[in-house]
Amino acid sequence: MNYLGKLEALEKDFETIEAKMADPATHGNLKELQALARRHSQLEPVVAKYREYRKTAGDIEEAKSLVYGTDPDMAELARDELSEKEPLLGKLEQEIKILLLPKDPNDEKSVIMEIRGGAGGEEAALFAADLFRMYTRFAEREGWKTEVLDYNETGIGGYKEIIFRIDGNGVYSKLKFDSGVHRVQRVPATEAGGRVHTSTATVAVLPEAEDVDVEINTEDLKIDTYRSSGAGGQYVNMTDSAVRITHIPTGIVVTCQDERSQLKNRVKAMAYLRAKLYDAELRKQNEELASERRGQIGTGDRSERIRTYNFSQNRITDHRVGVTLYKLDQYLDGDIYDLIEAMIVADQTERLHSIEAG
Repeated sequence: MNYLGKLEALEKDFETIEAKMADPATHGNLKELQALARRHSQLEPVVAKYREYRKTAGDIEEAKSLVYGTDPDMAELARDELSEKEPLLGKLEQEIKILLLPKDPNDEKSVIMEIRGGAGGEEAALFAADLFRMYTRFAEREGWKTEVLDYNETGIGGYKEIIFRIDGNGVYSKLKFDSGVHRVQRVPATEAGGRVHTSTATVAVLPEAEDVDVEINTEDLKIDTYRSSGAGGQYVNMTDSAVRITHIPTGIVVTCQDERSQLKNRVKAMAYLRAKLYDAELRKQNEELASERRGQIGTGDRSERIRTYNFSQNRITDHRVGVTLYKLDQYLDGDIYDLIEAMIVADQTERLHSIEAG
């Protein structure tokens, strides 16, 4: 590998960090200890893989020396070991390359998700509700916390739109590929003739932004309060607890009506606004890379159809990677791991190809 020097340097850093963490003098500085622990956890996978690679390479060299020795039995054993270890070395090298890929700085962040019913009227709104349940069930499996920020219900249990936050470690890394148009093919409950209808819902996954990520001037904001239109009883409907914030320079409008407290709704709405502004900036930065993203994992454009959910065949298909699974019932219950893994592998493969081609 032509980056052995980098791996050796990373291993030295790792050993230095381990020594500092074991030093009693460091234990009195909690902030430093936490920073060392974070860096240790980042380096540990690549260092462990490098050590495995180095050991395997050493075993291969030793086996090669025995192949041409005077002992025929040892030579045979050495050939068997070579047939096993040489393919493993290539596999380990590929895994190390993936571990060395630049990390998305947003991967560890929580997210704010927007789901909106698209073409298909009431059926699209019902599908949006299905997707909301799917993501909340997945969040439960991961041990993440979910909270609704705003919603617009239909009369039969669907959502014209629903905005919610998923809080946890690494949420964005697993859900960032779900932005786009999701299409459903099924017989609606309201369809007497049994005909299959096609409807859509649009999903947006926004990494949550901190104050340091986005600077918002208070003079750029127009803040309105109004009465909540959602469920919550007489108290909610009689108080101006819902909050609408307009960011005047961009025209972005966010609302939050989930809490009975106007103050809590304002805090949540500001978090939503920061995420929207941060996402807009990220999308602007990524425009010049759009041509590179038109390969296996698509453009990331929210108008792009990314998945089809076919109920009659219990089938879900991701059109970007060409993966089809016949487990739609499990998928809608939050078991979305297979497609997450497929998208991560496709993204890694594409980025590796870009680096090697460059």
